[in-house]
Amino acid sequence: MIRNSLFSIFFFIGIIIISIIFLPALLLPRKITLLGGKLMGYWAGFCLKVFLSVKIIIKGKENIITEQKFFIAASHQSMFETFYLQTVFNSPVFILKKELLQIPIFGWYLKKIGSVSINRNKVSRDNLGFFEDILRTMNNNDRPLIIFPQGTRVLPEERPPFKKGASRIYEELKIACQPVAVNSGYVWPKKGKKNSHKTITISILTPINAGMDKENFLQILESKIYNELSILN
Repeated sequence: MIRNSLFSIFFFIGIIIISIIFLPALLLPRKITLLGGKLMGYWAGFCLKVFLSVKIIIKGKENIITEQKFFIAASHQSMFETFYLQTVFNSPVFILKKELLQIPIFGWYLKKIGSVSINRNKVSRDNLGFFEDILRTMNNNDRPLIIFPQGTRVLPEERPPFKKGASRIYEELKIACQPVAVNSGYVWPKKGKKNSHKTITISILTPINAGMDKENFLQILESKIYNELSILN
C-alpha cells in the first residue's frame, strides 16, 4: 500500500510539474511540446522502477518499421502505454475521445500535438470527417499514428474482438501496421492497486504490410497480438 501511495503521489506531481514547465511550449513549435510528452513517458518508467521495482523490457526493436509511413496498433491494458510508447516510437499521433480536448490545459496540449478526436458515444455529424482528419494528419507529418484496437483498457485475461475501425484505418491509410503487445495490466491495472516486483514487456511484432483485405488484416492483427500476450502473460 505504501509503494502504491508513493508511486501515485510522485507520478502525478511529476506530470503536473512537467505540464507547468512546458506551458510556454504551447506558443512554440510543436516539436517542443512533443518533447514534454516524451518526458512524461520517461517519468512514468522512472516511477515504476523506483517505487514499484518494476522492470521494463522492450522486445523486438529490430521489427520497428523505418523509412516509410506506418501506424501502430497496440494492446491496451493500462495508462502505461499511453505514456511510455512515446519514448519507444517517434511521438505518435493519438486518436482520443473528443471530451479530452475540453479539459483545461491538458486539452490544450492534446490539440497542440495534433491529436485526432472522435465522439465515441454516437455516430454524429462531427465524426463524418474523422478518416479525412487522419489522412490529412498522416500526410502532413512523419510521426506514426497509434491506435488501440481493443477500444478501451481491458483486463490482462480479457480477449475482446478488435474494433472494425482498426481495419478501416488500415484500408484508408494504405500503409503498413506495426503490431505491439504490452502486458502492463499485471502491474498497472485499470482498476485497483498496482503490483510491484513484476515485469512489463513491450513486444514489437513483425509488421503487417499494406494492401491486404481489411477483414483478413483484422484477423491477422488480432491473432498476432493475442498470441503474443498469451506468451507474455
